[in-house]
Amino acid sequence: MDNFIVSARKYRPMRFTDVVGQEQVSETLKKALSSGKLAQSFLFCGPRGVGKTTCARILAKAINCENPSEEFEPCNECNSCKSFTQNASFNIFELDAASNNSVDDIRVLVDQVRFAPQAGKYKVYIIDEVHMLSPGAFNAFLKTLEEPPSYAIFILATTEKHKIIPTILSRCQIFDFKRIANHDIVKQLQYIADSEQIETEDAALHIIAEKADGGLRDALSLFDKIVSFAGKKVSYQDVINNLNILDYDYYFKITDYFISQDSTSTLNAYNEIMQNGFDGEIFIGGLGEHLRNLLVCKAPETVQLLEKNEDLKQRYLDQAQTIDETFLINALSILNQCDIQYKQAKNKRLHVEIYLLKLCFLGTQIENTLEVLLGEKKN
Repeated sequence: MDNFIVSARKYRPMRFTDVVGQEQVSETLKKALSSGKLAQSFLFCGPRGVGKTTCARILAKAINCENPSEEFEPCNECNSCKSFTQNASFNIFELDAASNNSVDDIRVLVDQVRFAPQAGKYKVYIIDEVHMLSPGAFNAFLKTLEEPPSYAIFILATTEKHKIIPTILSRCQIFDFKRIANHDIVKQLQYIADSEQIETEDAALHIIAEKADGGLRDALSLFDKIVSFAGKKVSYQDVINNLNILDYDYYFKITDYFISQDSTSTLNAYNEIMQNGFDGEIFIGGLGEHLRNLLVCKAPETVQLLEKNEDLKQRYLDQAQTIDETFLINALSILNQCDIQYKQAKNKRLHVEIYLLKLCFLGTQIENTLEVLLGEKKN
């Protein structure tokens, strides 16, 4: 059996330029390095899988790099860079606060800080999931973080900034990492697929990006899972089958049934969805997202909010032309009520079917309301 390396590790960025979707952070850090105005404590915060620890490691390498590039990227060739890549660096220390969160763990770290680096200019301490430190550990860390030795730099990373005490926040230069846009995730997945000589469908990569919800690491894990099943050819059907995702065709068909007020076909379509093993709550959420996508297609200024591949985007644009904006707004309100009340419903299938029937005859209700209003105006 070959030594398989997951994509998240194999294609982990080695330079700031390679970090996906965090240009504002990368550029700020490079300018700080070039100007020599580098803070002694950083806090990287944001959702999981968006590059916080990766940027921390690149920054740690760049600080001690012996031959940085003109853009102050780490060379990855000098002794300092190579030793860190091989997990043998004496100047860069990583601590997982999730499993080392006691006062004693922090005291050990503080004792290490007292000694100057044997080689290189700086000792860099990366503390991941720093919000997991106990209150006592935070207090033990305060003094060192406030007045660290000139050769010590701290890089803290967290997914839950609100759990960090204000006295720690005030001592750090804070960088907020954003969720990665779907098109950036798709671009990176396509790059990895090309590198691994895997044939992929554009629609399949978009589905993976949507499922990852802004986290590149999640997207790469899903991609590895699909490739394990599909091999060297990844199709849209492979993705929706393996990730238990409802095909877009159902949403387009059911929306057409709403427009034509075809309640029989609507209930039959929902029955087919249930027989395929999909939960009603997942269906309601997906239908709500579908109607939301149709709504943003109604105006040229909001079409850019639709993060789909070109073929699917055209389908949305075509269907949006056949449906009224008032209907979509009212339908979204009805689906929202269905979603809120779903968990309390005893007969969940009947609960969803009632709301689907409401949507089927929503158009008639709107027309009747307009007729009443127009009649009152004439009178």
